[in-house]
Amino acid sequence: MSTVVNIVIYGVIMGGVYGLIAMGLTLQYGVGKILNVSHGEFLMLSAMTSCTLVKAGLHPLLSFLICLPAAFIIGFIINITIYRYLRKVSKDEATFESNAMLMSFGLYFILANIGLKIWGTLSKSYQYYSYPVKILGATIAVNRLIILAIAIIFIVAFFIFLNKTRIGKSIRATSQSTTAAAMMGVKINRTMAICFGTGGLLAAAAGVLIGMALSPTAQVGLSNTVIALIVVVLGGMGSIPGAVLGGLLIGLVGQAVSFIDSSLVMVANYLMVLILLLLRPKGLLGR
Repeated sequence: MSTVVNIVIYGVIMGGVYGLIAMGLTLQYGVGKILNVSHGEFLMLSAMTSCTLVKAGLHPLLSFLICLPAAFIIGFIINITIYRYLRKVSKDEATFESNAMLMSFGLYFILANIGLKIWGTLSKSYQYYSYPVKILGATIAVNRLIILAIAIIFIVAFFIFLNKTRIGKSIRATSQSTTAAAMMGVKINRTMAICFGTGGLLAAAAGVLIGMALSPTAQVGLSNTVIALIVVVLGGMGSIPGAVLGGLLIGLVGQAVSFIDSSLVMVANYLMVLILLLLRPKGLLGR
């Protein structure tokens, strides 16, 4: 029973983090049609920066106030410069999507090498409420519970932002029809830039959370981009609730499989996506 509880709790915790990463990628693709391969590098830069700041004496929770606005601003600037120009010179939407994905590969290499240049290949870590507590017979580190609570707060806040604010409604309108949204007075370019910046902010939030309990390196970006892509496909391309659900499933399956053999986790993830695509090509909540 304690093993099952352990798997469920740690699976939900990692699922919350994966959900944050995938929500950002879903937002960038669902609205701006940018399949951002460099998405995980925002997580990497945030995780490594937060660890560096905490080592220098900053409180871990205060690192959110530095890493998240920085990620949003960088993403916003990248969109209004590089991707806006690509959209302008692309002859149609399909051409823009392919060009944007190729550009994101270039951004991935740039950001990944910046991380390696600054931090090298060594891992960064710090101690933050790392003592264990017992829950239904399972031993859980307190910092993991803090990560889960913060992830839930971010997910709920993001749903409120999308459904209750004027900008959120503009984002939803743009994702449904760019033309119709523009006719209704939505500023499309600004909305897409906000989406890209917010996607980077969500990845950065996941990065700070990972830094709280794990030992990230400057090479964690690509693996998390792959996980985010798997989660997005599993939940349904463009579906924010699907990203959260997909993240929870990947987290639970990953923890269950790692109990047997950790080397089989990615195999299990890909197998789950393959079966889903055969049975339901649009994903769990895709439309």
